Amino acid sequence: MIVGVVSDTHIPKRAKKLPKVLLESFKNVDLIIHAGDWQTMDVYRELSKLAPVVGVSGNVEDGEVLAFFEKKKIVQLGAFRVGVVHGDGKGKTTLKRAYEAFENEKVDVIIFGHSHIPLLEEHNGVILFNPGSATDKRRQQRYSYGLIQVDSNLKIDHVYYDSKE
Repeated sequence: MIVGVVSDTHIPKRAKKLPKVLLESFKNVDLIIHAGDWQTMDVYRELSKLAPVVGVSGNVEDGEVLAFFEKKKIVQLGAFRVGVVHGDGKGKTTLKRAYEAFENEKVDVIIFGHSHIPLLEEHNGVILFNPGSATDKRRQQRYSYGLIQVDSNLKIDHVYYDSKE
């Protein structure tokens, strides 16, 4: 199983549409996980044409997105439990808020967004993964999303690119 991971698409505020490189890549995935800041349901509808989509709401959503998505979710990927949360909130870092959102639940991976900073690291046996932003790189050098290959292990990678067109 191959899973596409994206966050912080911010459409239409930061881009008019999803980048071609992301859409081409996600044509080959079995599932798409979005870690929030869709802004509108248009992103969900477009991604749903490529593969099943699961996700959570972020902190810039319209009412339709807020009504459709929860703030956090656990997704089963094969033998692995994956927590998904946006990571927004007050106090602490985005990373700490994301980690603490699942501190009372057994998860193997936590996918989060909000900071727009790509991250892949392990903390106390839990893999923490932020795909970065597909359309709003802020102070990062490149735009990014993620791919997870699921079999008896997880192989998690960032995909970086230069144009959000």
